[in-house]
Amino acid sequence: MREFGYERVYDVSGAVALLGADPDARYLGGGTNLVDLMKTGVERPARLIDVRDLPLDQIEATPDGGLRIGATVTNSDLAAHPDVRSRYPALAQAVLAGASGQLRNMATVGGNLLQRTRCGYFTDTAKPCNKRVPGSGCPAIEGEHHNHAILGASEHCVATHPSDMGVALTAFDAVVHYETADGPGELPFAEFYLPVGDTPHLETALPPGALITGITLPPAPVAAHSRYRKVRERASYAFAIGSIAAALDVRDGAVQEVRLAFGAV
Repeated sequence: MREFGYERVYDVSGAVALLGADPDARYLGGGTNLVDLMKTGVERPARLIDVRDLPLDQIEATPDGGLRIGATVTNSDLAAHPDVRSRYPALAQAVLAGASGQLRNMATVGGNLLQRTRCGYFTDTAKPCNKRVPGSGCPAIEGEHHNHAILGASEHCVATHPSDMGVALTAFDAVVHYETADGPGELPFAEFYLPVGDTPHLETALPPGALITGITLPPAPVAAHSRYRKVRERASYAFAIGSIAAALDVRDGAVQEVRLAFGAV
């Protein structure tokens, strides 16, 4: 790991300004993915901007009956929150299906959405990878492609996104809120991740320098009748071979609403 600067921030505008002044900097939440990538040389930030102490660690009801989840809420706190467990149980189950308890205690909601793929070619800097070095190739297509994508991939990349949380958020029409030097903005979760296409290194639709500040879950009565299921090689701790967040509303013997979102396929 090469030397890097470190700075802790306590307000959103200060964090955004620091990153704007140093394009080679990165925001640091729990560090459960970024620090690992720094150790292997995949990520090489000149400075880490620690956003863990920003006032974004609350889960609150919205006026319309939804939930607002701050970006620095830990995965453990999200899964344990009574409103999440009762009104969006698939989200709580998805979070609990990801990583270990120790990692969930550190990982943040914002960081979870921005974690990078666990493709072995991406994490090995001795191998080519279009996601890591655009135009270098995708050896996973002809090589070891265990646990890679069969849907939504392209001739340039077959990696999958590892987030369990993101699958449930997609099913419930979540909205991502962010802050830039030009002010606040938001993205429907269905538009947050970009199609792979021929630019797999461009992963999200966030503007440059944007800081995720939170996620809004709109009111969705169907979400109270939801489940998250994940198929993996080790039941204790592993990324998904395939996953699904499903919600069903049946009234008077008829299906009124269905929500389905698939992950890792």
